[in-house]
Amino acid sequence: LTEGNYTYITQKCWDYFVDLMRNVTTAELCEWKVISRPYSELQGCLESWADHLNYNYPNALAEQYIFQSHHRYFHNCTLEHPVYFDPPEDVLLAMIIAPICLIPFLVTLVIWRSKDGKAQA
Repeated sequence: LTEGNYTYITQKCWDYFVDLMRNVTTAELCEWKVISRPYSELQGCLESWADHLNYNYPNALAEQYIFQSHHRYFHNCTLEHPVYFDPPEDVLLAMIIAPICLIPFLVTLVIWRSKDGKAQA
């Protein structure tokens, strides 16, 4: 009985998701800020009704609807790799010069501490 109820309700969750996606243009299908609400509504509906009916979540039926949403709406979306840019010249210069200036200071400090240690012995 629970599985039959859940099957009926998940179809209603899907219908609601499809209705929300009617407002999304083709150009917006891969924009998370646009599709996050309908997608979250679908996932929330599937999960909350499973919880309400004491049905396991995630489950095969819920996963089927999630996969169906990806196949139908988001199959052309790819994960964009972040594009890295060089830092501004002044930051780059500071990152290069800082270690170069630090090396003589550390060498001097080590020599000074080693001489100070010998004088005490």
